[in-house]
Amino acid sequence: MAEYTFTGTLWRAQAEDAWRFVSLPVDVAEGIRLASGPPTAFGSVRVEVRIGSTSWRTSVFPDAGRGTYVLPVKKAVRRAEDLEDGDPVTVALRLQEP
Repeated sequence: MAEYTFTGTLWRAQAEDAWRFVSLPVDVAEGIRLASGPPTAFGSVRVEVRIGSTSWRTSVFPDAGRGTYVLPVKKAVRRAEDLEDGDPVTVALRLQEP
């Protein structure tokens, strides 16, 4: 499956204090749209992610307002990698089978 590496900024969702995200670059989002096949009901795409030494499986979700996908970064990952809001984050992302 397709693999991507990029750097984005960790940001906090306004509506939910607990959720943090990294927006995917538009060119990466386009590649994912092309490689992932038909969209799911929510438009999410299953991925395997690595930030630093932490790896996990999750999904990226379309964000119409930003015109790209967003990657949720859970608290356990932020703690393990010592990440704060506004930090640059290098992400290695691999698409998973639907």
